[in-house]
Amino acid sequence: MTAHAIAPARTRAETIQRVVTPGGIEAWLVESYAVPLIALEFAMRGGAAQEPADKAGLATLLAGLLDEGAGPYDARAFHRAIEDLAIRLGFGCDRDTISGHMQTLARNRDEAFELLRLAVCEPRLETQAIDRVRGQIAAGLKRDANDPDALVAKAFREAAFPNHPYGRPVRGDLESLERLARDDLEALRGRLLARDNLVIAVVGAIDAATLAAKLDATFGALPRAGRLDSVAEIDIHALGQRRIVDLDVPQSTIRFGRPGLQRKDPDYFGAVVINHILGGGVFTARLFNEVREKRGLAYSVYSHLNEYDRCAMLVGGAATKNERARESLEVIQRQFAELAAEGPTADELDKAKKYLTGSYALRFDTSTKIAGQLVNLQLDDFEPSYLDERNGRIDAVTLDDARRVAKRLLGNGELLVSVAGRPQGL
Repeated sequence: MTAHAIAPARTRAETIQRVVTPGGIEAWLVESYAVPLIALEFAMRGGAAQEPADKAGLATLLAGLLDEGAGPYDARAFHRAIEDLAIRLGFGCDRDTISGHMQTLARNRDEAFELLRLAVCEPRLETQAIDRVRGQIAAGLKRDANDPDALVAKAFREAAFPNHPYGRPVRGDLESLERLARDDLEALRGRLLARDNLVIAVVGAIDAATLAAKLDATFGALPRAGRLDSVAEIDIHALGQRRIVDLDVPQSTIRFGRPGLQRKDPDYFGAVVINHILGGGVFTARLFNEVREKRGLAYSVYSHLNEYDRCAMLVGGAATKNERARESLEVIQRQFAELAAEGPTADELDKAKKYLTGSYALRFDTSTKIAGQLVNLQLDDFEPSYLDERNGRIDAVTLDDARRVAKRLLGNGELLVSVAGRPQGL
């Protein structure tokens, strides 16, 4: 009998190549030829938090215009070129980043990278396109004017972050949108779109040398350095307060939150476990069982950790009948207080860790998901080794750790609460 050596399976981190181009652009590459596709995700630090205070919505408008005509193509011709080659190309922004994605068949690689280059480096920002995209954003804002979810989020944001960029709406408002001009867009583009702000991840049928050449050709014309304003650290304000938006609807939509922990905090993985037990685990979570299952107060209730660059939060929400809003909030706050005081049970901890580690692979089941995860790791200044260490850090959370972190994360249970509807008893 002949013995055959079996090569050990590569870890997730070992599949990642760090590609540094001759021009100094860095990307993380997972080279794979299982399917003839290339998925690219990128982000640049900055986002809506970099807008002038009276220009809310500027970054969203800019992101929406990058593929509305570029280089020799007007908007119609640009979209036709994308569609003819079955290329997926798009851009977006949030509070801390402006980002983009591209997915293409390997045989259309050259054309796809060229169209991405044009969108990023040579957007036309034509008046007709500006007016059209501005109108699309405005139409969405008008719909939101009577949407409970949008109204409760606005009330929460404004109370939580007074006089801070995070308190402003990412899409702006109808008044600020009208103030946005082409010169504003060009100025923001010049400040945000730069190589020193850029993180990139690529997954698919392309080798490192080819990718390096493509990245220099695509992003090399951008300014070397961006010009970002500093954004102050902030914690959620107005804890213990309730902000009510009067809306003539039969349900009250509730948003609640308090300070959380940043990803680099030593207790972060303990906080992940505690949040899962509190409201992140859906069917096994305390909030789900106490609010929905036992009392039938709401169809859904949840909590999750949210990390902006300058603020970490534990936030959640629910929707219930107006006449049961007070009871729902009392139950929610009681769960915060009890979990803070007593911590989780050993059984809750075991189930949470098994779910969190077992479901982690679902974040990597498509090329675009993998690329997105790798971009997020770079934005958070983690190394590729995080991919292999993450589950171990979850497993390492002991019952003592979980009880200590529950006290730290949930504190005295004070919440900032916003409600849209006509809640009785609040």
